[in-house]
Amino acid sequence: MSENKLSVKNRIIQSAWELFRKKGYEETTVEDIIINSDTSKGSFYYHFSGKDSLLDTLADMLDKKYYELEEKMDPKMNSFDKLLFLNYEMHRYMEDKISLDLLASLYSSQLSSKGEKKLLDRNRKYYRLISSIIEEGQSRNQIVRDKTIHQITQYYAICERALVSDWCMNKGSYSLAAYSRETMPIMMTYYKI
Repeated sequence: MSENKLSVKNRIIQSAWELFRKKGYEETTVEDIIINSDTSKGSFYYHFSGKDSLLDTLADMLDKKYYELEEKMDPKMNSFDKLLFLNYEMHRYMEDKISLDLLASLYSSQLSSKGEKKLLDRNRKYYRLISSIIEEGQSRNQIVRDKTIHQITQYYAICERALVSDWCMNKGSYSLAAYSRETMPIMMTYYKI
């Protein structure tokens, strides 16, 4: 992809998320995004099929945060604690930086989508990082070995999605990060050695 097309796509994404945060997902129109990004309707539809397709870019934004968190982790930290660290920090980030209606819209779109489910893409940084920490934990004898890396990663992801979904359904009436810090260790206890 040429540098110009990439910058147009990035401008559209950045503008869309800026508007989603300010106005809310439902109140933001494609026209708003086009105007805010200083692009054309043709450019918008060249990169995206509609406003809903921009929701998939949230998974990319979350993965970018996982790269940042990976850099912050002490390599000597217990692997089980690394999983809890990632869970808490990411849920704190979601709570502070991503509006509740955006998360709810993303989850809703993933449930009704007939195509690819970006959140479930096993090639995402999220899944690769969690799997590598679990593999490390098994080799360090910090995470059980009677389940496969895939099984534990899948369970971890289910727990995270459950916490975020419940927070969305409760309209953010409590702290997602605090609740995750309290409940995720309980949910993952079976896997800790």
